[in-house]
Amino acid sequence: MSKDQAVGAVILLGSIVGLLIYLYLVWTPVYSLVMLQLTASIAVGAVLLILAWIGYTLATTPPPPSVEEIEKELEEELKEIEKEEEGKKEEGEKEEAGEEEKKEEEKQG
Repeated sequence: MSKDQAVGAVILLGSIVGLLIYLYLVWTPVYSLVMLQLTASIAVGAVLLILAWIGYTLATTPPPPSVEEIEKELEEELKEIEKEEEGKKEEGEKEEAGEEEKKEEEKQG
């Protein structure tokens, strides 16, 4: 049995034991009202905390950029890439010209 299977078995048994204890306390007249109040409080509290977290996240997250802004950024990046490619081509042409001059000088010399 792997470690994950052992953890799974413990969780399964713990859940069944917890359910049996909960059902016993709910159906025992002395504890029933307190258990129902506790259960309702936890359930409502959990839902409201999740809603509060969602609200906080929405309130503090900046809005996404508009499509127009994204298009402008992409166009600018594309222009930069094109300039870089042109610069590389010019450097390559200069290097080729320099190599040709060297070959001519070697032939003459």
